[in-house]
Amino acid sequence: MTKRDYYEILGIAQSASTEEVKKAYRSMAFKYHPDRNPNDPEAENKFKEAAEAYEVLSDAERRTMYDRFGHEGLNNNGGGHQGFSSPNDIFDTFNDIFGDVFGFGSGRSRRGPRAQAGADLRYNLTISFEDAVKGTETELQIPKEMECPTCEGSGAEPGHRPETCKHCGGQGQVFQSQGFFRIATPCPICRGAGKVITKPCPECQGRGTIQQTRNLKVNIPAGVDNGSRLRLQGEGEPGKNGGPPGDLFVVIRIKEHPKFSRQNFDLLTNVDINFVQATLGDRIEVPTLDQEVPMDIPKGTQSGQTFKLKGLGVPHLGSNRKGDLLVQVKVKTPTKLTKRQEELLREFEELEAEKPKGKVRNFFKRAMGDQ
Repeated sequence: MTKRDYYEILGIAQSASTEEVKKAYRSMAFKYHPDRNPNDPEAENKFKEAAEAYEVLSDAERRTMYDRFGHEGLNNNGGGHQGFSSPNDIFDTFNDIFGDVFGFGSGRSRRGPRAQAGADLRYNLTISFEDAVKGTETELQIPKEMECPTCEGSGAEPGHRPETCKHCGGQGQVFQSQGFFRIATPCPICRGAGKVITKPCPECQGRGTIQQTRNLKVNIPAGVDNGSRLRLQGEGEPGKNGGPPGDLFVVIRIKEHPKFSRQNFDLLTNVDINFVQATLGDRIEVPTLDQEVPMDIPKGTQSGQTFKLKGLGVPHLGSNRKGDLLVQVKVKTPTKLTKRQEELLREFEELEAEKPKGKVRNFFKRAMGDQ
């Protein structure tokens, strides 16, 4: 019986790209899939026919030979197709196609269970207010699962190897037909591993991992805030079946400071002054996280007024920029006065009521000098 043209089978032109070939085969395989057409020999034959066409046209060398010499050219050069005995042969050959197109367990894998990335870990780290602003380096002790050094992660006793699971044939999963669908579930014997450990490692008891405490140095950048997360790539749990390890996320918690608080990248602090400084003005020393710096109090300053000292705040992450230091002044009212101070305040009250054009400033100088 003369074979049909492979391009005709897939319904594509001879100039079709590799991606178009794959797309056409996916469509045909889905249409004639045995699970969609149970007990239909004609559909099964078309399913096999489409798979044969794809097997040739998806291979650049064999496709070139077919384009030049047709079916006869493939047979004469050993590139002909020997035929698929059953749909399962097709599933095994094109597992990558069926695995991502038919999400209902349409093929069996020769590669065993899929690689799985390790789990991510979280570590809550509490640091001081100063370290959050300035940055620091700290060492963490992280309890985590590590590959067992005795069995090198295999879980088997040294000198032995895990055996292929006979129940699932090493696939890690078993299939059940439920009407239209074929459902894949983890193998109950090997629990999805595809292998069975008959002689477990004495150190890890067959788990392939042991728990150890690992010391890690972590650089805390200047400017981190509450809730900031630092990602340490590859420092999480180890992967399974050759998968990559997870990551470690360090979540920052910052202790409160007795003098400073934070608003975005600005630092806030309070400074007490007396009513004479508030009225006449003064130069005072203001604390920062490093040292005291001078700040001018203008005449007539009101309690609660805020002054800005630029560039003395929190660094912006990954930048040379800094926030500001916001200083809120509070005018303290004296609670204990001498008799002379009370007299001077009475005199001041009278002068204030009269609104004289005299020298009020000199009055305050005299008042301060007489204390």
